[in-house]
Amino acid sequence: MSMKRKQILSKEEALKLHHKTLVIDSQQPPATNGFLFNNNMKIKLNELEQKGYKRNQAAGVLASMAAMEIHKTDDAKKEYLELWDKAGVNVCSATYAGPPSGLKDVDAAFETSVRGIAQARGIIDSLDGELRLVLKADDIEETYAERKRGLILDFQDTLAFGINLDRVDTFYHLGLRVVQLTYNLSNFVGDGCTELTKAGLTYFGKSMVEKLNSLNMAVDVSHCSQQVGWDALDISTSPIIITHSNSNTIAKHDRAKDDDLAKAVADAGGFFGVTIVPGFMQENEHLGTLDDFATQVEHLVNVMGIDHVCVGTDKMGPGPGTDSLFEYPTEMPETKVGAFNWSGFRDEHRVLPPNYADWKMEGYNDFGDWPNLTIKLAERGFNEEEIKKLLGLNYLRVYKDVIG
Repeated sequence: MSMKRKQILSKEEALKLHHKTLVIDSQQPPATNGFLFNNNMKIKLNELEQKGYKRNQAAGVLASMAAMEIHKTDDAKKEYLELWDKAGVNVCSATYAGPPSGLKDVDAAFETSVRGIAQARGIIDSLDGELRLVLKADDIEETYAERKRGLILDFQDTLAFGINLDRVDTFYHLGLRVVQLTYNLSNFVGDGCTELTKAGLTYFGKSMVEKLNSLNMAVDVSHCSQQVGWDALDISTSPIIITHSNSNTIAKHDRAKDDDLAKAVADAGGFFGVTIVPGFMQENEHLGTLDDFATQVEHLVNVMGIDHVCVGTDKMGPGPGTDSLFEYPTEMPETKVGAFNWSGFRDEHRVLPPNYADWKMEGYNDFGDWPNLTIKLAERGFNEEEIKKLLGLNYLRVYKDVIG
């Protein structure tokens, strides 16, 4: 066990550092579809509730509406950008392929991803250079130097590709750069981390990794089974990454990773982004704390080295999961009652309502509270050079190595 570090930077110094250094959130899923909830959107949500919409249905309507609100009104533009500025985050990796609606629903997954990317690019166009699409490492550095905001497009599932590897090229040309091989359950590529069998890559999955390598796209194994992680390490000619997870040693969870896999990812040149989802990073209390987050970071730094740990919050709003700014009525159900939950999360994962609806993160109500993470890292004894690496430089280095 490592010795307790002595605090070097004060709270004020840490806050100043946060707002002047490069800060990258390696997983902020709703960066273009959950950062705005203005009065017009609140009215629309009330209308959707009256029509019997479920939350997963309403989310798509509100995401589309957010893009149009930002396009049409200066107030929406200002509100959206102010959240980024309050967070002090320069670049986010946001998700445009998440939990599937069914393993065979490839066309729906494809359409959902195309629509999401179109909306994201619409927001980028509407903001006149204030938000930029990140394709190369130079884009990250220029975004930071000019004090703008950068968006990396990622997938958290490969179902949108179906069994057609040419679709990888299609999404690459749309701006996709980071691809998680599976979500929680199995797909054509392999098993996810909450699947019954937790097997490794399929033969098609092997071809998928090779295809991603050929395009210099990053291979992410955050939601994948441990074996998929090992298989990807064995097959990939580039470093693989874990954009958002936690350590099983600190808190046992299907979504977490074992230390030997984390160390292997580091040895291969990759990184591990630490989440702040309360039920993932600790297992005893309904209230996750900034200290729980720092404990995860400290442990993974001890396992992997300071050059291979990042922050991938996987959290935008209040509540037990990633969430957003959308304030859903309490009585609005997540999905159709009795429908199979294709997200793969179950009650034991400490993230689903109603049993875990009151789980939340202390000190981080929404994305705007991001600076509190930096302050806590300083409180736990990380120095300026180390914090710079954790907040952005480690991610930038790997992005350069893999994507260019």
